[in-house]
Amino acid sequence: MGVGGERPVLRPTRRVELEPISRDGWAPFGWIPVADTDPDDGNDRLEFDWADPHVNLIGHRRDEVPIVDAGLRCEEMFRHRTHTQVLMVLDVPAVIAVAPASVDPTTAAGSEAVRAFSLPVSSSLVLHRGTWHWGPYPAHDEEVRLFNVQGLRYAEDNDRADLAGSGLAVDVLIP
Repeated sequence: MGVGGERPVLRPTRRVELEPISRDGWAPFGWIPVADTDPDDGNDRLEFDWADPHVNLIGHRRDEVPIVDAGLRCEEMFRHRTHTQVLMVLDVPAVIAVAPASVDPTTAAGSEAVRAFSLPVSSSLVLHRGTWHWGPYPAHDEEVRLFNVQGLRYAEDNDRADLAGSGLAVDVLIP
């Protein structure tokens, strides 16, 4: 029950269809690394305000998030204020949801800015500093393994947006 015995207003969960990852589509959130022979190679730079870039392998499991009939539910997003992050999908197709650094995804307007992308095996991406993100999570398999470059002290620089607590969870539709 809400304040004064009123029931809280429940909003329907917004459903977001997957977009294929592309340079133009990804541009508001970061960039996609290009071949060293591409004229655009080197136009973008990684940022680590704390001078602590760190490389490791990470994974996400499908059972870390609610599974819904049409896909996976995004109930929270994270961002790093002091550094960019590089991810590469190593073994199975994955999905990622993102929102621009300039929005608050726990507001109705910010929630409308959430987009989701399909990530084939061997795809790589860079998240701009401050980009809100969820995942990547495996599209259909139990776990996805990821090559990861981020600040070593990321846990000290990890803002969390509670979409579910704001009544603004997003269902990422997976065909």
